[in-house]
Amino acid sequence: MVRRGALIAVEGIEGSGKSTLAAALAESLSKSGVNTLLTKEPGGTELGIELRKILLDSKHKLSSQTETLLFLADRAHHLSNLVVPALESGLNVICDRYFFSTLAYQGYARGQDLEPLQRLVSFAHGEVLPNLVLIVDLPVEVALKRAEARKNQDAGSWNRFEEEQLAFHKKVREGFLDLAKRYPTISFVLNGELDRAALLDSALNAVESRIEK
Repeated sequence: MVRRGALIAVEGIEGSGKSTLAAALAESLSKSGVNTLLTKEPGGTELGIELRKILLDSKHKLSSQTETLLFLADRAHHLSNLVVPALESGLNVICDRYFFSTLAYQGYARGQDLEPLQRLVSFAHGEVLPNLVLIVDLPVEVALKRAEARKNQDAGSWNRFEEEQLAFHKKVREGFLDLAKRYPTISFVLNGELDRAALLDSALNAVESRIEK
């Protein structure tokens, strides 16, 4: 793989505002003349859309192993069919969730052993590591209130991860913060309690040195 563009992953717990930030970041970069593609996991490809339906619908009683393998199948397909070709063409890719999410949700929160999980995660993404991982961090209670408000506006936005207990979400948050320490050279933790404009400015400042203009 000859990479010409940068891969920026945006991560965070449910209700953190990471998807809103990812979209705003991609829009801002595009407007400033930076060739940018916005995508997400799961759901960045046609196959990913179908996998996303399975993974997020609470009617499916998935074991943690099944859940993990479906997420990784989505990632491998997403990379080979969309992300890698985009990077090789010179596009900078903003990805709403990447491998930190697998480790935080299925590892830290689901309790899967991190060492074998890390090997599976690495197998799925291969050499395609992000240039930067933005972690939108805020207290779990605040994030879940936001998620609940979103549900009240759009019931279809609710997913089975948001139905998890408070302790689960706290483990996910702890996972993201621990991963930021494990991967210090590519991680940047953002204050998710900032207003949207200030949060975007912080993200843009972090991204500036990692992208091709």
